[in-house]
Amino acid sequence: MQKTLIRKPVASGKFYPSSPEQLKSLIGSFIDKRPVYRENSLACMLPHAGYIYSGRVAVETLSRANIKNNLILLGTNHTGYGLAFSIMTEGKWQTPLGEVAINSVLAKHMLKSSKFLEEDSLAHTYEHSIEVQLPILQYFKKDFSIVPITVSSQDLHALKMVGLEIAAALEQGDFLDSTMIISSSDMTHYESQEAAVKKDSIAIEAILALDEDKLMEKVRDLDISMCGYMPTIVMLVAAKKLGAKSAKLIKYETSANATGDASSVVGYAGVIIH
Repeated sequence: MQKTLIRKPVASGKFYPSSPEQLKSLIGSFIDKRPVYRENSLACMLPHAGYIYSGRVAVETLSRANIKNNLILLGTNHTGYGLAFSIMTEGKWQTPLGEVAINSVLAKHMLKSSKFLEEDSLAHTYEHSIEVQLPILQYFKKDFSIVPITVSSQDLHALKMVGLEIAAALEQGDFLDSTMIISSSDMTHYESQEAAVKKDSIAIEAILALDEDKLMEKVRDLDISMCGYMPTIVMLVAAKKLGAKSAKLIKYETSANATGDASSVVGYAGVIIH
């Protein structure tokens, strides 16, 4: 019998507490206690920093989302390991709140029908951008499966093609109504609060307009250090192909909200795509 691949957490105890009780308590502390309407969510964008910095944005965004049973998680690649479009099609991801299984049927269908996705676990081994989403998702939803994909290509054509391939795979299978696409990205890194808010507002405007070309253009022209613009472009293209019509900014903050230091901040945005 083949042994199940377990992807061990690398951000536990660093980006979020390793104690299940402390982890759940911290996530719960970020929830807006006012009644919220859960959006019919086709896709979303979430930040991936340490929870004390970006947790409130991620939690308030997911508390508004109708989280589906199958989640395509599009992460960025900070480590440089692995391939440009790295998908895992088998195994489980472990967090302090339990294990999350990869939807092998959906993942292998996507891999088989794509010219760009490649089977690769190395890109995921030390990367935090997908991992940090999982405990928050587990807090809100007891049972779900994932398809983890890291993206490091800056080729706009390739990014668009992967988005279209993901949408086509969902349209061809039985997963369309039960699947949500999540891209993982922080916004501007280590600039003043004023500069970060100005740049981030321009990038967010492009995302809310569902305009991946404008997002790429502004990131390049204005040197916006949005680390996950590549997976976000993939998400936008896939969502539009699947019928996305609008997007909503749920929350935006910078690290200054946690540190009080506005001289050098990182920006965080939570967006839901309808």
